[in-house]
Amino acid sequence: MENSSLNISIKNVTKKYDEFYALKDISLDITSGEFMTLLGPSGSGKTTLLMVLAGFTNPDYGSVKFGEEEVILKPPHLRGIGMVFQNYALFPHMTVEQNVGYPQKLRGVSKAETSRTVDEALETVKLGGLGHRRVDELSGGQRQRVALARAIVFKPKILLMDEPLSALDKKLREEMQIELRQLHDTLNMTTVYVTHDQKEALTMSDRITVINGGELMQLGTPNEIYEHPENGFIADFIGESTLLPVQVKNSKATIGKTEIKVAQPLDKDGNFSLVVRPEKVFLAPSKKKKDENYFNGRLLDSIFQGESQLLVIDLESAGGEAQELRVRIPNQSVTDKALPAIGEKVTIALKVADSYVVS
Repeated sequence: MENSSLNISIKNVTKKYDEFYALKDISLDITSGEFMTLLGPSGSGKTTLLMVLAGFTNPDYGSVKFGEEEVILKPPHLRGIGMVFQNYALFPHMTVEQNVGYPQKLRGVSKAETSRTVDEALETVKLGGLGHRRVDELSGGQRQRVALARAIVFKPKILLMDEPLSALDKKLREEMQIELRQLHDTLNMTTVYVTHDQKEALTMSDRITVINGGELMQLGTPNEIYEHPENGFIADFIGESTLLPVQVKNSKATIGKTEIKVAQPLDKDGNFSLVVRPEKVFLAPSKKKKDENYFNGRLLDSIFQGESQLLVIDLESAGGEAQELRVRIPNQSVTDKALPAIGEKVTIALKVADSYVVS
C-alpha cells in the first residue's frame, strides 16, 4: 500500500479554557513522511493538539496547514486523515471487514473497490482471512490492528494516533511498537503519534515533540532529546535520571565544594542540575582518570532486574546533602564477586563527555 504524504505546518496554535491554557502558542513543522511523536505527561496538551489536527477541537488562534492548504476551518471528515483512537472506537455489531470498510462506505466507494481495499488493508496489518469475524471475538491486539486497518483503508496522506497501544500488555505493546514503525515506513504516511510513554516515543519516532503545561518544551530526535535535554523537566521525564544540584560561577561547576567537569560550555552563573543517567555511571576503577567525574557513597541496595543489576547508592555530596544515585550495570559484565556488598563504601564514575547540566 504505497502512498504519498503531506507536510504539516502548525503556527501559533492556542487553546484556552477559561483561564487555563491547554495549548499556548504552539508552532511546529512536521516533515512529509515523518513519524512525529507528541510526548508529555497527562494533561500536558498533547491530545488537545492532536484533536486540533484532526478537526475535533477548534483552537482560539493559530494556523494549521496540510501541505499548502489551510485546514483550520475544515471539518474532520473533509481533512482526509486516518485516525486511530485510544479505545479503538470499533462498531461491536459489525464484522471486521464491515468496520474496516466503513470509511469507504462513507465516501461512496463501490462495493467491489471497498472489498479490494479492505482485503489489502487487512493483509497489511496481518489480519488476512479474518474479515468475517465479529469484533468481540478478537483479542486486544487484533482489535488494535482492525482500528489501524480502518484508518489506512482509504490511503490517507496523514495518520493520527492517540495512545493506540495503551490497553495492551507490555510484551504485545513492545511488539506492536516495532510493527507500527515498520508499517509507517511501508505506507509512507505522515504520522503524528500521541503517547505519555517515554520508551515508546524513543523506540518509534523520527522526532519527538515534548509538551508540558500546553507549551512546547523541546523538539528533536530521540537521541537529542535523551542525550541533551534542554531543562530539568525533560531530563527527569525522559528515561531514568538523578538530578544533582550544581552551582556554576565563573565558568566553573561545583557540587558542594567539589569541582566537576562538564561537556558543555558554562557561560552563565547560577544554580543548575547535573543529569546522571543510571546506565552512564559505573563503579570507578582503582586508578582515576582526568576525563571522569567521581562521587563517593555507600551501597544501599542491589537489585537483580534480569538483563541488568541496579545499584542504589546513598551519595554523600561535599555539601553534606544526602541523595540517592542509581547505577545500572549490564548483567553480562556482572559476577557476584565484582559487586560491592550492601553497606560497603563505593566510588562511582561518570565520564566528562556524559556530564551535562540543565537549568
